[in-house]
Amino acid sequence: MNKLSVLDVTLRDGGCVNNFNFGQEYMEKILAAQEASGVEYIELGYIDEKNGSEQGRTQYINEQVITKCILKEKKDGVKYVAMMDYGKFDPNNLQPRTPDGIDGLRVAFHKKNCRDIVSVGKTIMEKGYEFFIQPMITLRYTDAELIELIEMVNKELPDASGFYIVDSFGEMRPNDMKRVINLVDHNLIPSMTVGFHSHNNLQMSYSNAVELLRFPTNRNIMLDSSIMGMGKGAGNLNTELLLEHLNLYYGKKYSIAPLLEVIDKVINQLHSENYWGYAVEYYLSAANGCTPSYAGHFYNKHMLPVDQVAELLGMIDETKKISFDKEYAEELYRQYNERKSINDTAVVKELKAALEGKKVLLIAPGKSILDAKDEIQKYVDNTDVCTISLNNFEFDTDFVLTTRTEAYDEAVKTGKNVIVTSNISKGGRGTVKILDYKRWIIVDESTHDSSGVIAMNLLKECNVSEILLAGFDGFSVNINQNYFDPSLRHPVTEEQAKNRNAFFGKFVNSVRETVKVTYLTKTIYN
Repeated sequence: MNKLSVLDVTLRDGGCVNNFNFGQEYMEKILAAQEASGVEYIELGYIDEKNGSEQGRTQYINEQVITKCILKEKKDGVKYVAMMDYGKFDPNNLQPRTPDGIDGLRVAFHKKNCRDIVSVGKTIMEKGYEFFIQPMITLRYTDAELIELIEMVNKELPDASGFYIVDSFGEMRPNDMKRVINLVDHNLIPSMTVGFHSHNNLQMSYSNAVELLRFPTNRNIMLDSSIMGMGKGAGNLNTELLLEHLNLYYGKKYSIAPLLEVIDKVINQLHSENYWGYAVEYYLSAANGCTPSYAGHFYNKHMLPVDQVAELLGMIDETKKISFDKEYAEELYRQYNERKSINDTAVVKELKAALEGKKVLLIAPGKSILDAKDEIQKYVDNTDVCTISLNNFEFDTDFVLTTRTEAYDEAVKTGKNVIVTSNISKGGRGTVKILDYKRWIIVDESTHDSSGVIAMNLLKECNVSEILLAGFDGFSVNINQNYFDPSLRHPVTEEQAKNRNAFFGKFVNSVRETVKVTYLTKTIYN
């Protein structure tokens, strides 16, 4: 290759992890480490008219605040850029490039907007900025479509500074890289740099970068990376690993020590607060060619085993895979779970005959049941109280209500009286009573199908006299506080915990309008 450059995207792509809330001190420490490493390009963040800020974040309302906020002094030999998603900032609002401001803009766009990028690019370059073309999810272009895009760039945007191969979903493998770089290199005008931006869903970012470096070309090459791979989901190519490789095999003299120091003092802290890195849901998203947001959305419900999450991802319509649509995701999730819809009238009638007018104790798997074990056992031994365990077997209760496959299998295996939702039932007679999934859930902006929701809706229908709750502790970001059984632990974000606690607290209050509800153990729902 002619010239090899590295563009560090920590402050931009890394910002997708923490909503760009680095804080001024961390922003400046990261920038100082980037500059000290010797990388040729540094991406300072996003420009977004609607969601941008003026300080403390790396999502800015315009390019001018970047200079005031963080780019107070520029280092010789480094070029500073920002990114904008097509449609989120009007390039006509850019001020002309100045020596103390950013040097270039990278514009990311979907295939449907590829023709619109010409006017955007021309406006940016007319204002004096370098312009980099970022066709998102490059693998979604057929060979013919990619060549057509390149020919348009050659004709309309020959002065652009770079054309990128973008692996938005982290689904590329070295064979894909060979094919795409051959197409790009043989059709793009020789004067234009080719860049590569990857995501690490399949842990292929490093391998794909090495494959690109091996490709015989006379043009300039640019590789994107981030410190410790900081980026949305599975993250990105690690800057420290890439620079080490380039030092060893390409005669570069990058400094790794500043990056290791900022990892130790800053990035590790961010990683402990906002996880990124390999996870099975990100592998599944890459394997199914969709944005990781779908996999994360379904997986973080913690209601389906991973094989069913994979099956659900395979059902996503091709037209919906590129951008996450929460309403569509929720609808698809319900459709998937409602496939085994049944008529449960007879089952509910039978349960009502057994429960009507009684006190019923629901035992959830919250950690508090361990401290209240003796008190709970008294209710279990009381024949005047009906007891129902929810997805756990800590007590020998009258029923076990299951909404999870593993709990259902264990309940059937051990001969329990099982109440199960139709979405996970594998059939059964006698001791297995199947409820129609659709009938007992609650749907608002999300689908609420936890065992607690289903059980309390059922008990209202059965006209019980009182509902006693044990183990309904509420959710904490500290997963060690959420369940008595470590195998049930699932990480939840602060926002997820807040939303779940708010919903269930409100739900219990609505149940109290028709039936008495009493907490036997400590809870944060009240």
